[in-house]
Amino acid sequence: MADIYAYITHKNGVADDSALELLTAAKKIDAGAAVTAIVTGAGDVDKVAAEVAASYAKVFTYKNDALAYPNAEVVRKLLITAVPKGAILLVPHDTFGMDLSPGLSIKLDAVFLSDVTDIEGVSGTTLKAIRQEYSGMVSTHVTCDIAGGAVVNVRPGAFPPDESKSGSGAVEDKSGTIGDLSAKRKFLEVVEAEVGDVDITKADVLVSIGRGIEDQDNIEIAQELADAMGAVVSCSRPIVDAKWLEKSRQVGTSGQTVKPKVYLACGISGSFQHLGGIKGSPFIVAINKNPKAPIFQVADVGIEANIVEFLPELTEAIKEL
Repeated sequence: MADIYAYITHKNGVADDSALELLTAAKKIDAGAAVTAIVTGAGDVDKVAAEVAASYAKVFTYKNDALAYPNAEVVRKLLITAVPKGAILLVPHDTFGMDLSPGLSIKLDAVFLSDVTDIEGVSGTTLKAIRQEYSGMVSTHVTCDIAGGAVVNVRPGAFPPDESKSGSGAVEDKSGTIGDLSAKRKFLEVVEAEVGDVDITKADVLVSIGRGIEDQDNIEIAQELADAMGAVVSCSRPIVDAKWLEKSRQVGTSGQTVKPKVYLACGISGSFQHLGGIKGSPFIVAINKNPKAPIFQVADVGIEANIVEFLPELTEAIKEL
């Protein structure tokens, strides 16, 4: 079996939740694999490396001022030399991963798989995986020959985190092998999402609404449920685009990243852009009148219902309790 590597994303010295999810995906490819984590950056690299070393067999660090910011063009140049020919590299399927991976696979002359939600295993040199298309409405079973290596983008939240802490903790600084990191693209700044009157990133329980709410006046239905539960109302992007709620309430890759204990997805289809904003392992309750909505694939509890009719009934039931 080919060597398996995982690219670790991090912020403020803390590894992203996807770090342990990639390890789970790697073990579905090869249960006995000694997976190597790759951590790039500047001053906070050692702290992140120490964090993931408890889970990964080896950790390679690459420290350089050019790697301090999320510039896919720069990281791509590094990974071309860091990842051996024929290896499998797992990358989170977030906005950065979508920028990084396609070009990297071409440079490595390797297979590219995007938005992978499950891995069925490997037979010989054939990898069998499941990915989603048409905004998650169709699950596609794909096979590819990984004899020449592969770059696999794994959807955040699709795999449970590997909490076994079974790594050997070996950290190796590879900074001395870094070559030319010049790039035409120039990093300017990170613009943090606005925090409004309500900070959804701190809420333990979220009642999140999508297109299924149908009308702006119906948002009050969701607010009444949230009040009864001691929760906060959040939303998907279409609600913000319609200007029914402020941007600070949006969950997703283009909105806020949340880490609640309970997440009620009400009338939300469940695109990977939305799910990418949900971190940790919350208990997800999905309510949607479309039985084929992708959100049901990640939900702990799925309820097929029209939320405009169902939410008031749920609110009354909770009040009675």
